[in-house]
Amino acid sequence: MQSPVDKLLKKHRELVQSDGRMVASHVQREQGEWIINTLMIAGQSVPFIYKRRRRYKSLQGQRVNITYYPTVDAVAGIEFEVMKVVRIRVA
Repeated sequence: MQSPVDKLLKKHRELVQSDGRMVASHVQREQGEWIINTLMIAGQSVPFIYKRRRRYKSLQGQRVNITYYPTVDAVAGIEFEVMKVVRIRVA
């Protein structure tokens, strides 16, 4: 039987799964009724971003399993590569 992550990866080819990654920093900020979470993963220079309805416990220093896909966000006309998180779990 396939795990939920395996089913996601098979259905959506652009998704990437990384296990046991160390969170270097975790910032939460409000944007309307959403809380935007930004993670920096040790050894990576690209931010990992996801939204929640309420604040989440800090993941700084934790190891996480994340499923994400690369995308580009434009801020003030400048494009930045970011990783949109689809699923995150503490390892």
